[in-house]
Amino acid sequence: MNRRYLPMLLAAAMTLPGVAMAQESQPRNTPRVVVTGEGETAIAPDMAIVSLAVMREAETARDALDANNEAMNAVIKAMKDAGIEQRDIQTAGLQINPRYVYPQNNAGEQQPRIVAYQVSNTLTVRVRDIATVGEVIDSSVTLGVNQGGNITFTNDDPAAATTEARKRAVEDAMARARTLAEAAGVELGGILELSEQSFAPPPMPLGGRAYRMEAASDAVPVEAGENTYRVQVNVTFEIKQ
Repeated sequence: MNRRYLPMLLAAAMTLPGVAMAQESQPRNTPRVVVTGEGETAIAPDMAIVSLAVMREAETARDALDANNEAMNAVIKAMKDAGIEQRDIQTAGLQINPRYVYPQNNAGEQQPRIVAYQVSNTLTVRVRDIATVGEVIDSSVTLGVNQGGNITFTNDDPAAATTEARKRAVEDAMARARTLAEAAGVELGGILELSEQSFAPPPMPLGGRAYRMEAASDAVPVEAGENTYRVQVNVTFEIKQ
């Protein structure tokens, strides 16, 4: 035998038994049952994400921007005075757009003409004290906010809720598998595969129409409700033979 091939043959001899054992321990046609389990946990939100916008219009872009800056600076100052931290206030967008009219000329053609400029500045604010959300909106409208986006209630750290939902999902999957096995007259073995999908609660926005109203004497009524965190698991069990 050529000595050059001896190391390769030795390696093959050491590897093949292991492969055979692995194949024998879990053949592809192993009887199995696949189930899906679901779990959820509902908790009260502890933070609101609020979208607030100031829009100003003037004959020139400069005048519109200056008026917008004045109003927005007052809004930001009021928020900081109310205890909202700098890290929780973020500019989400700034737009400067001309406003056109389309009068017809003598030939019946519409010629666009700029009649004003509009400047819109949008803030995204995280309000960590849910009880003050209505006051934040009310004071912002008083100081110049005249357009709005949404209010989304969320949780700063949903890890504990997701973990509990995950446990419930696994328990649900195991209960389903036991029911199927009992009905089929077979015995469950170990878990062959396990995967999961997590679902955060979708945003539940409050429309921006409230921001177009005049400031009220009382704070804007806001109800936070609950957030539901869902987890879905797919579990494959071996069926004992």
